[in-house]
Formats: sequence, structure tokens, C-alpha cells
Amino acid sequence: MNDDFENETPEEESFADLFESYSAGMNDNIRVGDRIHGRIISIGTNSVFVDTGTKADGVVEKSELLDEDGQLSLAEGDELDLYVVAADESEIRLSRAISGIGGATMLREAWEQRIPVEGKVVAVIKGGFQVEVIKQRAFCPISQMDLAYVEDPEVYVGQTFPFMIKRFEERGRNIVISRRDILQKEMEASREAFMAQLDEEAVFEGTVVRIMPFGAFVALAPGVEGLVHISELSWSRLDTPEQAVKVGDRLQVKLLGIKDGDKPGTKKISLSVKQAMGDPWSDVPNRIRVGDKLLGKVTRCANFGAFIELFPGIEGLVHISEMSYTRRVMRPEEVVAPGDEIMVMVKEFDLDRKRISLSIKDAEGDPWADIQEKFKPGTTVPGRVEKKEAFGIFVNLAPGITGLLPKSKITASEKAAQLDALKPGAAITVSIDSVNARERKISLGTGDGAEDQGWQEFAGGEADTMGSLGDQLKKALAQQKKGG
Repeated sequence: MNDDFENETPEEESFADLFESYSAGMNDNIRVGDRIHGRIISIGTNSVFVDTGTKADGVVEKSELLDEDGQLSLAEGDELDLYVVAADESEIRLSRAISGIGGATMLREAWEQRIPVEGKVVAVIKGGFQVEVIKQRAFCPISQMDLAYVEDPEVYVGQTFPFMIKRFEERGRNIVISRRDILQKEMEASREAFMAQLDEEAVFEGTVVRIMPFGAFVALAPGVEGLVHISELSWSRLDTPEQAVKVGDRLQVKLLGIKDGDKPGTKKISLSVKQAMGDPWSDVPNRIRVGDKLLGKVTRCANFGAFIELFPGIEGLVHISEMSYTRRVMRPEEVVAPGDEIMVMVKEFDLDRKRISLSIKDAEGDPWADIQEKFKPGTTVPGRVEKKEAFGIFVNLAPGITGLLPKSKITASEKAAQLDALKPGAAITVSIDSVNARERKISLGTGDGAEDQGWQEFAGGEADTMGSLGDQLKKALAQQKKGG
């Protein structure tokens, strides 16, 4: 027999060790007062057995789970929250919370053992609430009713909650209770569980709880908040966080990092909304093509041009030379201002360098594109004097279209004096002499026909013309003889 024991197999030794470990750890990490979320595994005549998530099942009196009609509305497989009221090597006793009858003696035991009690809020009184606990009157300070500030105390009246006894004096005549302690303990347990499974780069869903000038705080779990800096709220440029989010918004956020907070035991969690969305430039080839006309928003102006946001996080540049066909632009602000929505055309983009070249003037169209159809030689058109030079007058015929009325034609005109007297901005009627679309030049005439009278016009009336001239010469010579 002894030889048999000495030759015990490794498998048998391993089983023995496991059994001993299982028996020794039946009630590991279970303490009186703990809250347990369990599943009903069996319903007996007087007791309900619950899977506590540990190596030992819990037991709760069936009478505690009956509804107002005295019926058990629960079934096997249902889940519920209970408190540990006793724990030893053989079993774990559970309770929804100490309630019902029992008087001051039971309340004292609950106070001493830190076991929650069930209480019904009866009325709002000065400084807090009157609560009925096991047929006894207790006081809950308003600051101890909830984790947050209580704005409307009346909403709690008539409700039943679990409470912890904070003070038990004068044989139960002075009982002070707190719901906040229970909520705080639950929140800390939730925080610890959440923090234990946090991984860098993970994406979570959270709720915006408050906004500051530098960013937005997002609640990830009860008692767990992280900060999304304003620079991480959106791929677009923001002046204030309110441009992107508001309190109550549900957001997908990416964990950037965790570090120790200023206070011992606290953590600072950095989050990002835009990184949870992914890089918007990765989809640019599917959204933007050269030649596309897109509506964009001016984000900022520089000396050399204006930056236009086409999509969140996608900006392009309109160089100052691409702002207008109709005038010479010296400063971008002459054409656009931050916040303006304008139509632009995509000229080119470099995905590797994340650069897009845009044009306002191409989106509006080149006014010289159909110049031959608009202004045909020989036609008369209205215009306005743009500026006067020694060699002629520049006349604006349409937005972006300017022609030149040469000085030689002004001099030959019957209305030369009137034309010389015109000032910039004055209305004028001119004729189209020639159009050079390639060089963007239009030569103009005065429109009165004077410059078109050549020698051919005089050929038909030569006798009359010369006769008239001869008559004038004869008169001049006769007057000269008389004077002589």
C-alpha cells in the first residue's frame, strides 16, 4: 500500500492540488456588504439559489423576492442584484437589502456590519429627506442622496432605494443614512473594472458631459471621464469646441494615452474624436477628381491665397492668381473672407503631400471663352470708361472684358472733344473693330463712322468736293487782291 502511494502519478497529484485549491478558495474576495450581480440557478420552497460568479453559490430568502401581491415573478436564469449579508466557508447569504420588520436591533446590526438597508423617501425636509427604514424614521442629508447636485428634491419622494447607515444614536432615535456611499462604491467598482480593460488605441463610445474652452470631457463609464482636446475634436479647424459638439452628444472616441493625475490615485485620459474617424485623406481619390466643381468654405487667408475646406479635414489652396478673371487681385480679402462659402474647381491634387490646388476663376468660367460670339466686329456695344491713358481709353464691355479705343481713332472722330472729356466710370458707346481671343485684346472704334471714311468715300463726289474747295480758294485769293 505504501508503495502505491509513493508511486502516485503526476495526474493524481495535480487533481489533489486542484481540489485543495478549490476548497480553500470557496469565498475568495467576498465580503459582507458587497453588491453581487447574479443569475438564479434554482428556486426551492423557501430559498432561491444564485450563481455569485465565485466558487460558492449564494442563497437568498424567497420571501425577500416576492412582489406586492406575494408572488415570485422571477424564474431560473433571471439576473438580479443582491448584497452579501453573511459569508462563511459553507455558504454566502444574500439579501436585496435589509428591509421589512426588525426594528432598531436589526438597524444596529446593519450599521455595525456595514450592510445596506432599504428605505422609502417619505418627504423633503429642511436640509434633506425623511426616509422610512424598517418602520423607523431616518434622515438623509440632501448631499448624500445622489452623486450629483440635487436640483429638484421632490423627484425622489415616494421612491425606494438602498442606503448605508452613517450614524446610529440614541437607541435608534437618531439615524442618519446615505445613498451616496452606495453609489460611490458602485461607481468605483465600475471604474476599476473599466480601467482594467483599457487598451491604447482602443475605440469607445462616450457621452459629452461638459465643455471647456480647451476641449470637451467625455464620460466613458460611470466615474471614468477623458478629455478630447479641441485639436482632436474634428479634422476641421475649430475656434471653439461648441462648433463640433454639445453636452449630451454620443461620440466615438479613440484612446490616446493614460497618465497619472495631479491628485494621488487619479488618472488623466486623453481621447480623440477625429482619430476614431480615420484619416479623411485616405478617401480623397474616391471623393475628388481634377476638374470637379465643389462648394467649399474659406477657413483662413494668407498673403499668397485662401485655404478652402472641401470636406471635414480636407483643405485646398486657391492661389491669389486663381481668384478672378475680371480683375487683378492684390489681396485675397478683396475676393473672399473666412467663413464664406464659394464654388471652386479642382485643378490638381497631390495625395502624398496632402495638397489640393483650387481655382475660383475657373469655377466661375473664363469670360473670354466665347468672346467671338459675344462681340462680333462691326457691332456697336455699350461700355464704361475704365481708365484713360495717353495712347487711348480702356473701356470695360463686360465683367472681365476690356477693350482699347486708340487715341488715333478718338482724334479722327467727330466727337473727339466729347470723348476726351469722359472720366472713368462714364458710359460710352463703341464699335468692335477686331477681336484677338488668344491675346485677350479687343480693338474699339468710336462708333460714329468718322474713322471709316477713306479715299473710296471721296471718290464718288470728287467734283463737288474739289469744286467747293476751288471756290474757297478763289474767294481767298480775291480777298487778298482787294486788300492789296
